[in-house]
Amino acid sequence: MGSAKPSRRGLLLAGAGGLAVAATAPYRATAATAATARAARAAGPVEPDIDGTGVWRARPPRRPVSVLDRRPDRIVVHHTVSANSPDTSRAQAHRHAHWVQDLHMDDNGWLDTGYHFLNSRGGWITEGRHRSLETLRRGNGLVLGSHTRGQNERAIGIANEGAYHAGAWPPQAQWEVLVVLCAYVCHQYGVAPQQIYGHKDFGDTLCPGVLHDLLPRLRTEVAARLR
Repeated sequence: MGSAKPSRRGLLLAGAGGLAVAATAPYRATAATAATARAARAAGPVEPDIDGTGVWRARPPRRPVSVLDRRPDRIVVHHTVSANSPDTSRAQAHRHAHWVQDLHMDDNGWLDTGYHFLNSRGGWITEGRHRSLETLRRGNGLVLGSHTRGQNERAIGIANEGAYHAGAWPPQAQWEVLVVLCAYVCHQYGVAPQQIYGHKDFGDTLCPGVLHDLLPRLRTEVAARLR
């Protein structure tokens, strides 16, 4: 809090220790980018760029979302089992957000997107359920989601674009931004990194695929950002 909001590329550089993973073109680290990485680590968790529902032009929810008068105490990581698209653009992140919202509202009959936030394969974050970004920035209040049975009244749900079964792995940009987003959620709500779980921890599901195997690494990298 209080530090300047860095660029998305600056966040990726900081997360990678100065080694950028560019979504569009090869990128060579320089002394300036290394300085950006050091500054970002020193400043602690920062708010990543998140496109709110108004930015990606989400449909309005069927009825007002519920905001609980409490802070979440955990994060649940998901994958959306969408195509592992090679398109890492911001526009694709918005298309994916629409795809998820349509699936949840039209097929599942829910009032809105079930997840609080979505992380694209290119590392672009979009707000899922309305008011999730508002409450995260405030650091108080939990939007009641629809992402994990038995956990919706206590957990932030973060879904990653793609299907990570059968040997598929998330792109590096997606991973780096997942770390940044989880660190910011932990910082804002006082969630301990050890309270980051996968969907399958709470039900009979394969979700979030290989990301579940990577949870120990995710907790470690998030904890490093909170020091």
